Amino acid sequence: MLSVRQQPDIRDAVLRRLDLLDRAAGHADPSTLLPLARAELHRLADGWRHLLRTHRADESGRCAACHHGVRARRWPCPVWRSAHEQLIGEGLPHRQRPHPLRNPFRTTP
Repeated sequence: MLSVRQQPDIRDAVLRRLDLLDRAAGHADPSTLLPLARAELHRLADGWRHLLRTHRADESGRCAACHHGVRARRWPCPVWRSAHEQLIGEGLPHRQRPHPLRNPFRTTP
């Protein structure tokens, strides 16, 4: 389990990496971008697979990871719905959205 002190470090590191990837996608030259894209696409796919395995349906048709007990969520849970939206592409592409996607790591209301 992560200590309270480690959590902001992990949050900041992840957000910095996402910012770096956004900048690279928008401004990197093809000779730099192609190897980065290949590596990151593999990491992205592996990360989604791991996350989605964690959020699989249990024998009662509820998400194995989301809110156990009385408040357990029916499957597909929000993680699977978000995966579908982001990977299959319902709605506007990221660069055409009028507002950025909601930041799930935001600490202020």
